[in-house]
Amino acid sequence: MQVSVENTSALERRMTIGVPAERIEAEVNKRLQQTARNAKIPGFRPGKVPMSVIRQRYEADARQEALGNVIQASFYEAVVEHKLNPAGAPAVEPKVVEKGKDLEYIATFEVFPEFEVAGFESIAVERLSAEVADSDLDNMLDILRKQNVRYESVERAAQNEDQVTIDFVGKIDGEAFSGGSATGTQLVLGSNRMIPGFEDGLVGAKAGEERVLQLTFPEDYQNLDLAKKAAEFTVTVTAVAEPKLPELNEAFFAQFGIKETGLEGFRTEVRKNMDRELRQAIKTKIKNQVMDGLVASNPVEVPKALIDNEVDRLREQAVQQFGGNIKPDQLPAELFSEQAKRRVVLGLIVAEVVKQHDLKPDEARVRSMIQEMASAYQEPEQVVSWYYKNDQQLNEVRSVVLEEQVVDTVLQKASVTDKAVSYEEAVKPAEAAPAE
Repeated sequence: MQVSVENTSALERRMTIGVPAERIEAEVNKRLQQTARNAKIPGFRPGKVPMSVIRQRYEADARQEALGNVIQASFYEAVVEHKLNPAGAPAVEPKVVEKGKDLEYIATFEVFPEFEVAGFESIAVERLSAEVADSDLDNMLDILRKQNVRYESVERAAQNEDQVTIDFVGKIDGEAFSGGSATGTQLVLGSNRMIPGFEDGLVGAKAGEERVLQLTFPEDYQNLDLAKKAAEFTVTVTAVAEPKLPELNEAFFAQFGIKETGLEGFRTEVRKNMDRELRQAIKTKIKNQVMDGLVASNPVEVPKALIDNEVDRLREQAVQQFGGNIKPDQLPAELFSEQAKRRVVLGLIVAEVVKQHDLKPDEARVRSMIQEMASAYQEPEQVVSWYYKNDQQLNEVRSVVLEEQVVDTVLQKASVTDKAVSYEEAVKPAEAAPAE
């Protein structure tokens, strides 16, 4: 087999491969012999069909299959011989495929970039520290109560935070428009569900009262056909209800799977969850800063094939998340290209750090992480057992732990500044990093 390799760009390779005709013919004959053993042709017993008949009927298909198999096998042999690491399937261009002549084809493909990760010292990381104060716990209990609020009918005028039941008809230039009318809609005043002015216009209204609201759709309204247009809404309030927060009692605690522990026991469980959330938030912010630093310090040229594959994955995730009848390939690639490139770059850099520092998942940390996740469930032992019986889930945890070990490796040399902050600031999501 003859092979020549040309570097057409930093990552693209153009490989010309020649395969002796004897190898092709041997592959064709092997397929024809397999066919002859099972072929059913009228006038002949199975296994007794003359090879001349088999060749006449099946040689074209056998040759096509043989060529495909030889191209695949010879390409693999060539990249191993020349120590190339393809980043995707090759584009194959046959040059000579005539019977009796040596096969010659050109395979064009991209390879993984070769680089060393450096610049740990230039990465600046702000490491936050915080505690769950009693006031934070009290705020969380208020949030939990508000999430389980119920509404009771009242005879008074509606106030902010009340729930009103309304019928309304919206018109533009005197004509009703699609989506502008509804009956029996329940709306919490101050929730900003409706366009600006709508909810404010119902404050002070009583059940049975009708109000006419002159409003304008915002410039950035999601329905572009309605953006910036003036509209008139005729709204009838049919009921007014005020919010009633649930008491902190056993019935309320039971909704969260906590029984017979009283208020202090409930506060203890909520604090545990807040502590867990706090640790994870701080860990995530540190990791994001490290990853941003690695990307900034290590410019990497990325194979287009890898970006295309990542775009396809992001398309599928979007379809699964938002549903509908749309197919992944109907979503424009440019919607995902920057995110896909960043993910590929990070994947390559993290993999190289693992390789350079010979990192392996710390199994003690793997078990600790699983136990941490399991502690949020009523029967943690069963959750731990489930993870260790499910290889796919266990390997996902190992991957997360390995990423944490990469972060630890970088932090040993990075410029780290410690900062004490409040619980609220620590758990607040950081702004998304700009795509590279």
